[in-house]
Amino acid sequence: MFTGLRHEGVETVAPGTRFPARRGLSLTSLPSPGAAGEPGQPLDPSNSPDVPTSQGHSPEHDTAPSQGPGQDAGEEPPHAPQPARRHDGRYVAMLVSGALTIVLGIAAAVLPVPYVVESPGPTFNTLGTDHDKPVISITGHATYPAKGNLDLTTVYINGGPNGPVNIFEAFQAWLDGSKAVYPEELLYPKGVTKQQSEQESALAMTTSQENAVASALKEENIPYGQKLAVAGLSDGSASAGKLQTGDVFTSINGKAVTSLNVVQTALADGAGAPAAVVVDRNGKPVTVSITPGKGSNGKYILGVLLQYKFTFPFDVKISLDQVGGPSAGMMFALGIIDSITPGDLTGGKHVAGTGTISPDGTVGPIGGIAQKMRGARNGGATLFLAPAANCDEVVGHVPDGLQVVKVDTLADAKSAVERLASGQNVSRLPTCSNN
Repeated sequence: MFTGLRHEGVETVAPGTRFPARRGLSLTSLPSPGAAGEPGQPLDPSNSPDVPTSQGHSPEHDTAPSQGPGQDAGEEPPHAPQPARRHDGRYVAMLVSGALTIVLGIAAAVLPVPYVVESPGPTFNTLGTDHDKPVISITGHATYPAKGNLDLTTVYINGGPNGPVNIFEAFQAWLDGSKAVYPEELLYPKGVTKQQSEQESALAMTTSQENAVASALKEENIPYGQKLAVAGLSDGSASAGKLQTGDVFTSINGKAVTSLNVVQTALADGAGAPAAVVVDRNGKPVTVSITPGKGSNGKYILGVLLQYKFTFPFDVKISLDQVGGPSAGMMFALGIIDSITPGDLTGGKHVAGTGTISPDGTVGPIGGIAQKMRGARNGGATLFLAPAANCDEVVGHVPDGLQVVKVDTLADAKSAVERLASGQNVSRLPTCSNN
């Protein structure tokens, strides 16, 4: 923002300023840069061709009149009226230019630009508390106190449905190595509202928590129930008029549906042929034949949104305010494992990480990993668990003092933490710059 306007090398004269009369020197013009006198210096009449130096009287230039009646010798004559000074066109142009610059600067500061800025956010210890409440609380199963940190990481997001950014904020973020700037359309569908974005983020967080419980129990060989249900239909769905929201998959082409992978494999094997799908609808079996379509990735799909329905042997509650999205899944799972197993998984060490989690324990990629690594190091972590699929974004962005270990599964992440806790050399663990 501009706070003032200064004209270098230009002197201005306040209106109404009076100048003493000088014999033979007209006050109808003032010196300008490049004239006989230098700016700010008295004008020498002998060097100025534009100012008359003769003592003769003319209508345009007043000189000292001869002594007349009622006037003492040596008395200065009365001042003659001074013609209005001509305005310098350059001065006016500079004022107009300065005013336009200020107006444009204000407009730039107010008008939004279609960019999103990501910056490092706070970390939360899944073994600790948030607003005086345990982040993870478990009932119906024995729990064990844990020390150390298993931090989930976050990013601040400005722009898009979260509120606009202006050109100055975007430019400042470009210059700040801790931030990232992306075109808005890369992160948000066109026209999405803040409410829609928050609802989607909250749903993703809820799903990640359920998947975290499932994957933690699977890792510890604790049985639980799992079903795949229809959460909705996509536009132009191949299942329109055949499947409904709430339907629970029982089988596809004669194979029991225990996971999403079963459905995907059956459709791939069928190579586009109609699939026999059996679902449970309000307690009754319903059989339908669906000819799958092709997704943007070339794979065969039913055109339905699916979600897992779990039945767990004990209750796990995760409390975390003002945080959304799916990327904390892996760290939630590690926190649950540490809580329900004897001993201290971290050995009192400070570990952070990020990554989505599937019920089968697969760790998936996330966004903003460069900012999350900075946030982790700022929070005190020395070891960071990163999804292997994010390695391209990890290389070249690792903060000093932070070791990053790449992981593909929850088992990989658990093993890395256990190795750190036992005091073993973790430098040999897989990283994004080696195999």
